[in-house]
Amino acid sequence: MAAFTSTVPKVSASAPSQEIAHPYADSLNKVAATQVTRLSNGFTIATEANPHVRTATVGVWINAGSRSETKETNGVAHFLEHMAFKGTKSRTQTQLETQIENMGGHLNAYTSREQTVYYAKALDSDVNTATEILSDILQGASLNNDAIERERGTILREAEEVEKNKEEVVFDHLHATAFQQSSLGYTILGPQQNIESITRKNLEDYIKANYTPERMVLSAAGAVDHAALVKKAEALFGSLARGQGVKAQKKPHFFGSDVRARYDSHPTCHVAFAVEGASWTSPDYWPLLVAQSIIGTWDRGMGAAGLSGSRLAQVVHENGLANNFMAFNTSYSDTGMFGVYAVTENADNLINLTHVIQQEWHRLAMNVSAGELLRAKNALKTSMLLALDGTTATAEDIGRQMLVYGRRLAPWEVDGLIESVTAEDVMRVAGQYIYDQEVAVVGYGPIENLPDYNRIRSAMSPIYY
Repeated sequence: MAAFTSTVPKVSASAPSQEIAHPYADSLNKVAATQVTRLSNGFTIATEANPHVRTATVGVWINAGSRSETKETNGVAHFLEHMAFKGTKSRTQTQLETQIENMGGHLNAYTSREQTVYYAKALDSDVNTATEILSDILQGASLNNDAIERERGTILREAEEVEKNKEEVVFDHLHATAFQQSSLGYTILGPQQNIESITRKNLEDYIKANYTPERMVLSAAGAVDHAALVKKAEALFGSLARGQGVKAQKKPHFFGSDVRARYDSHPTCHVAFAVEGASWTSPDYWPLLVAQSIIGTWDRGMGAAGLSGSRLAQVVHENGLANNFMAFNTSYSDTGMFGVYAVTENADNLINLTHVIQQEWHRLAMNVSAGELLRAKNALKTSMLLALDGTTATAEDIGRQMLVYGRRLAPWEVDGLIESVTAEDVMRVAGQYIYDQEVAVVGYGPIENLPDYNRIRSAMSPIYY
């Protein structure tokens, strides 16, 4: 994986205090440094110690998810996540659950399109034990056939619950239509027929191909000792054989297209509009993130709903066009999606809602004021810092960044990258990624009045505008 410094400008350690006039700038430099050690087989250990806490989060972040699957095996990564807690060759499921409970700890996992994560939260005295348990479930899962059969029903019920969450449904459809002919368009749970037919061999093959040391990062935050954790990791993961490395995948094509699931009896309309965005390591990632913050997130139930600094929020509020909306900037290793997701019970006004969203996109390419830029930057920096509240959030930030960038970006560095974005940068990326570009559209619910696709696509054109 290319180093982060090869694609994103460096920010000097003195940048916050010299270039950014904010009272918290000096405090950002006082955050503990992230210590990193790589074993000879490529396994990475990255930690951030906090001497003021007595708990820690330790986990293994793996550079593989549903995007590493085939059409036939889609759902395997998520299935494995479930099987990890069903016992190992040295612990039964009951023994595993009892040991975690006796520690007063917490064990969890999740799967995304490009990453799989297993983590534990425990007292400082139990960090070694938690790490050993993680190693056991990753390297010694029993994958008992009876447990596999039992788990199918659990995952199918989970899929039913996902179907009730219309936001997840819309974003699954959005990926499927935007990234057709690519595994990035697959759902994380996989289709029902795969859940019902996944075999033990499918699980074992996925582990062999993807659970390899050069794809793994042991991330820890809180009451951790880096040297001690490295020693423990060497004993537990040092003998793992290297795989074939993380091969560059073919960049998926972004398809301008739409999916419409019309249910006239549904109480609300759910719509999403997206253009192709930037990857994590693109220098355009940060201006697009600021552009997302300018559009913002809004809900009519907010106490000051009519006083939002977002221009789109003001128009939507004044005209009663939506219940809520959020801008999103979803990035992956080689591509991304930038867009707006909105929910409204005002089905008759879908044409106007679509128009004002696209109008705001066009405005970003032509006119970004200094005031809204400052507000967006401050909101973005605040949300990113708040997202680091707690050892689990910090460990997650470390693990994800180590996989994505090959290193951890310090808070002062993130602050500097955001602060360096200018209004011209935002207008440039809006013109490059949004103006007259292909758009993916998803509608769910009573969407009879959602404009047809050709009209929406035409409105992306500067000639139309």
